Amino acid sequence: MSNNYRLGTMMFLQYALWGAWLPVVARYLSATIEEGGLGFTGSQIGMILGLAGSVGAIAAPFIAGQLADRYFSTERTLAVLVTVGGAVKWITAYQTEYSSWLILSILYSVLYMPTLALSNSITFAHISDQENDFPKIRVWGTIGWIVASWVFPMIWLQQGLYFQWMPPFVVGTEVPDVTSRLVDALKFSGLISLTYGAFCFLLPHTPPKRDAVEKLAFKKAFELFRNSSFATLVIASLAVSVIHQIYFLQTGPFLSHIGILDSQIGPAMTIGQFAEILTMAYLGFFLKRLGFHKVITIGVAAYFMRYAIFGTEAFPIWVIILSQAFHGFCYAFFFAAAYIYVDKLADEDVRHSAQTVFGIIILGGGPVIGGWLSGYLQNIFTVNGVFNYSHFWYTVSAIGLVATIFFYISFREQLEKEVSG
Repeated sequence: MSNNYRLGTMMFLQYALWGAWLPVVARYLSATIEEGGLGFTGSQIGMILGLAGSVGAIAAPFIAGQLADRYFSTERTLAVLVTVGGAVKWITAYQTEYSSWLILSILYSVLYMPTLALSNSITFAHISDQENDFPKIRVWGTIGWIVASWVFPMIWLQQGLYFQWMPPFVVGTEVPDVTSRLVDALKFSGLISLTYGAFCFLLPHTPPKRDAVEKLAFKKAFELFRNSSFATLVIASLAVSVIHQIYFLQTGPFLSHIGILDSQIGPAMTIGQFAEILTMAYLGFFLKRLGFHKVITIGVAAYFMRYAIFGTEAFPIWVIILSQAFHGFCYAFFFAAAYIYVDKLADEDVRHSAQTVFGIIILGGGPVIGGWLSGYLQNIFTVNGVFNYSHFWYTVSAIGLVATIFFYISFREQLEKEVSG
């Protein structure tokens, strides 16, 4: 098996284990006990999915980044983290109390969040053309997310499957206890994690940089803030990661509110991943033709457009569902392009830590603010027990518009300067 095939499989598993549970967990947690859920409030769900993720992302450069950059091979560090994380996810599926979910979610994030940067770092270490090779490998992560989001409801939430022409193509009638079964997505994720952990030992060897001048890799990585382009990217990323987190906190309950069946929430949200496949496939082309400035600006603007459509009640349901195609531009043109830019900007001996430092912003600061903001706005826009989703999504859309304008005006590429210096 060639390196690219192994790296593609790594990305498939990396995002399959995430896509298995993230699209449906908010619906399960928010559903009433009578419906089969846990009946948690919006603020509690924000803490579970926001604060927990933030703790893991903030710890990432000090744990995984330091270990992979200085002491242990990246693929072995990855193997340990995803295996233990899978066990934690399985245990979480049996919990019913808010405190247990919060503690275990924090523990899981400490284990899982660093692996996002480590999988990127392994890929960058074994490819020569970052703009063209990385998107082609990373797209398998998107495929993994789609497969996991489809397979789980097909085998566990539906019966009497039949073919249809619209995604997810194979559907059926819901089982009677469908909402209570959503929690089993965590067990499904745990099984994928164990498979991933074993596969890590087949990945190309990526040794630590033991001969680096600066022994504290994360310290040197933080020095990237001296570059104005990196600082601008970080500020924009903070705003984007806030509204990105809100997407996963509120889209599931929102789709249920407008009439989408619980068993169809995950598959419906994969429309965004289909679009991501196309945008990732051509990301290298657009980066070479348009440059990082314009490509990332388009990525931020896509958030504004998607949420503006979510908030427009006059649109029919099918338009709202199809608007998730903007997710392709959101992820590929913003997040993937930003990862590539950071990797090009950082020195070779701290690229693992540079990715995790950047992860502090997009997976650390953003989610905790997003979790709080989601609950806060939900309280504001709930009157007499009725949540006004339109006002909510318009507010989130406005944040995306401000971030778009800020990035377009402030960002200036500094890659040539860094190479020559």
